[in-house]
Amino acid sequence: MFKRAVVPLDGSVVAETIIPFILAIAGPLDLDVRLVRVIAPIPQRTLQDPRPEVVENLETLRTDAEEYLAAVAAEFRSRGARFKTEVRLGDPAREIVAAAQAADADMIAMTTHGRSGLRRVLFGSVAEAVLREAKIPVFLLRQTEADVARRAAERRHGA
Repeated sequence: MFKRAVVPLDGSVVAETIIPFILAIAGPLDLDVRLVRVIAPIPQRTLQDPRPEVVENLETLRTDAEEYLAAVAAEFRSRGARFKTEVRLGDPAREIVAAAQAADADMIAMTTHGRSGLRRVLFGSVAEAVLREAKIPVFLLRQTEADVARRAAERRHGA
């Protein structure tokens, strides 16, 4: 039985589609949830110095990530779900797996953006890497921006 779940969120509407599922099972399973946001600094190389240099202000990114998770956590709090939030820095897939290990989680629940072809090659698949590296079950909910937009339009039109 599942008792602890890590739910990685990247700030996108697509990633957030996992939240209703987790909220639906959290109570009946008496599930502890760890909401995780990974900051992946983007290195920039210059012509003068080909070594990567991180150009973002990490403290600003961390603060933004903490504020984002606090907003998401409000829904968990209003539903009485047990949760913690965590911001991590590094490679998203590695940090998601590390967060699950640190939390002694027995499940990772996340969305996959449904990229394929060249977009998948260019952007990679965090979900695929997590699935490959995790030693615990990974629940993947495939969602695309088109799926999310279609559902939003249906709600607006009362369908």
